[in-house]
Formats: sequence, C-alpha cells, structure tokens
Amino acid sequence: MTTTLAPPARIGNAAVGALGLLAVATGALESVVTPTLPLLQRELGMSPAEGALLSITLLITGALITPVAGKFGDRYGGKRVLVRLMAVVSAGGLVSALAPNLPVLLLGQILQGAMVGALPLSFILVREHLPAGESKVAIGVVSGLFVGGGMAGTLSAGPVAEQLSRHWMFALPTIAVIGSTLLVNRLMPQDRPGPSDGARVDWPGLALLSGTLVTLMLVLALAPDLGAQPLVLGALLVVLAAFATGWVAVERRAASPMVDLRMLRRPAVWKACVLTFVICVGTSVPVYLVPQLFAVSADDYGFGASATAIGFFLLPGAVAASLAGPISGIGARRFGSRAVVTTGTVLMVAALFALAAVHSEVWHLVIGKALIAFANGLCVTAMVTSTATSVDQGDTGIATSLVLVTRVIGFAVGVQFSGAILTAGTPSGSDVPAESAFVTGFVIAGAVAALSLLVVRTLSKGVKE
Repeated sequence: MTTTLAPPARIGNAAVGALGLLAVATGALESVVTPTLPLLQRELGMSPAEGALLSITLLITGALITPVAGKFGDRYGGKRVLVRLMAVVSAGGLVSALAPNLPVLLLGQILQGAMVGALPLSFILVREHLPAGESKVAIGVVSGLFVGGGMAGTLSAGPVAEQLSRHWMFALPTIAVIGSTLLVNRLMPQDRPGPSDGARVDWPGLALLSGTLVTLMLVLALAPDLGAQPLVLGALLVVLAAFATGWVAVERRAASPMVDLRMLRRPAVWKACVLTFVICVGTSVPVYLVPQLFAVSADDYGFGASATAIGFFLLPGAVAASLAGPISGIGARRFGSRAVVTTGTVLMVAALFALAAVHSEVWHLVIGKALIAFANGLCVTAMVTSTATSVDQGDTGIATSLVLVTRVIGFAVGVQFSGAILTAGTPSGSDVPAESAFVTGFVIAGAVAALSLLVVRTLSKGVKE
C-alpha cells in the first residue's frame, strides 16, 4: 500500500522576503574581508602570504560544504539543513568577531564557509514551494539580493572597522544572519519527509579533497620561506601528491562520488574545467593585488588608501561583475559560448597587461579591476552555461560541480601565488613589497590568461537560441 504525500505548502512574499534578507546578510558577511585585508594584515601582523590564505579560506570551505549540503537537503529537507548551516555560519561570524589573532580568525572563516551552501538551499526551497514561473522570479530576487549584500559589505566594512573596530565588521552582519535565520525558520513551512534511501555522502572523497586543498594552500603560502628548507618543501609536495592521488582513486571507485571524475572524459567538460581554472587564476591575482596596491603608502609608490576608500574603489568592480552574468547569458544565446569566452578572455588579458604597465593613478586600478571583474563574469557564466547544456539533464549537477571545484582551486592558487610573490618581493627589514612584485604578478596573470585562448579555439560554438 503506497502513501501519497501531500503537495508542498505554498509560501508567500514574507517567506521569500526572509530568504532575501538572509541572502543580503550572508552576502555582506562574505565580502567584509577583501576591502579590509590590508587593515587586518597590519593589526594582526600578517605577511602577504598569510593575508592571501585568510582571503580564500571561506571560499575553500564553501566548495567542500556545498555538495554535501545539497545531498543533505535532498535527504532531510532544505529548511532543516539551511537553518543548521546558518547556525554554523553564525558561530563562525562570532568567532571571527572575537578573534584576537590569525589562527582564531581562520577558524571563524572556516565555519563561515558554510554560507556558500545557503544560496542553493534557498533555491531548493523556492522551487519546492512556488510554481515554476514565480520560482524563477523569486530565485532572481534572492540572487540579486545576495549580490547587493556583497556590495553593502564591501562599502560598509571599511567605515565600520575604522570607526568602531575590526570586530564589529564581523559582528554586525552576523547579527543580521541570526535575525534573518530566525525569520526563515518561522515563516518557511516544515520540510516534507524525504526519500528513505537518500543519496550517500562521499565522506572519504570529501576528506581527501580537503587534505589536497589545505596542503596545496600551505605549499603556496610557505613557499617563499621554504626556499632555504628544501626538505620541508619536498615533504609537503609528497603529502600533496599523496592526497591528490588518493582522492582521484577514491572518486573513481566511489558509488556516489562527491565529484565524478569520469565526467572529465567528455571534451566539453574537461575543456570547461581547464578554461575555468586558467581564467580564475588570472582573475584572482588582481583581486588580491589591487587592494594591496591601494594600501601602499603614498610616500612609496602607492596611494595610502584607508579601508573605507578601498571599499569605494572596489565597488565598480562588484557592479561590473553583477552585470556580466545576464550579459553573458544573452551573448551566449545570440553568438554562442565560444564567442563570449573569447571576448572575455581578450578583455581580461588586455586589462592585466595594462595594469602592469600603468598603475600610477587610482582610476587606472579602478577601471582595470572593473574590466577584469566584468571579463571574469562573462567567461565563467558562459562556461557554466555551456557545461550545463552539453551534458544530459541528469548529469547537470555532476558536471557543474566539477566546474565549481575547479573555479575554487583556480581562485585559491592565484591568490596564494600573489601573496607569495609579494612576500618574496618584500626587502628584508621592510613591510612594503617592491613595486616590481606587483608588475610581475600582473604580467604572469596576463600570460596565464592568454594561454586559455589555445583551449577556447577548440570549443564548439554552442547552441544558439
């Protein structure tokens, strides 16, 4: 005898609004580190490489948590998992707010990384409780509010840190996360019972991928100081190779792998992953270097910008990134994914080499950073769209998760590489890197991004609609 489940309860504007408020709060909490990174480095005595590690910790954790959160959401219900994730995020925000030193702040960022899984869970809830047409509108609203929250965090983090303290720039958005989570818990209907045989979580694969990413970041962060200790560096490389080899072996044999590497046999998927990695490396270098260059004293070669000013200088880049997504989608439908990726890559390469050659005025950096953010949005959106439409519908999640993991690894490698360049380029006894270190970073990023054009040529044009 079968039991017929009742249809899911329909939600109203108040529940969608609560999800939107949560998106604003998490977007703000996620974005506070970037504009205030030079301030945090000064107050906590961090090296550039340690600052780079801090700036990517949340993203790495999020990439690991997101697939697990999705599977748990399918098994136990979107609301239940979302509320518990937000409890972890709130704890992380409070730890970051109270952190007296870098290790504790890193712990807070690790916990905050759970927020990356919140947006997909919000989409699950919207799709479950609203008709198709209304759910698309609601998803667009929630996505837009998350971007808006990120802009608000970028603008407010500097003034809050300078007028109050760095502790409050974490505390205020954390309070907003707690309040909006309580609203979601109150206004969203209870989850329906899920399937009793929910998808298994690939815990060995998750653990090995975590070890691979953490070891890779340690190698990049410590490389400038390990040049005189080749045995230590060699040992770390051996550990990295062991983790990576073990992860590949486990994922190839797992019944329900976290990242199905067999998808890489498909040309459309592996080309998308290669392009995403290279493009994100090129993008992440200026993401880290430009705020650092703004903060260098005007007595040297920089601008002596405060955290507040850096936030304003970075805002055009955030706006450009938010506009790039829909423009990329329109361009891909009209001209094909290859044309969009080619355009974005050429724009990024030109902007990176321009920054290397000309960075003596604030507007040079503002425009260069905005162009790179726009180009990255064009490329990544086109690659995700191309990947999702090049595989069977049942493989969409698997294929796009590969692109997600590749994006995180590329971004992390680029940021850590940038931190290592600045650390190596800082003269002994000085806190200011040589200007040539910034130039080197921009040039290498431009050269790496240019290499992606070799892969872009082999892409199919994509389906035009």
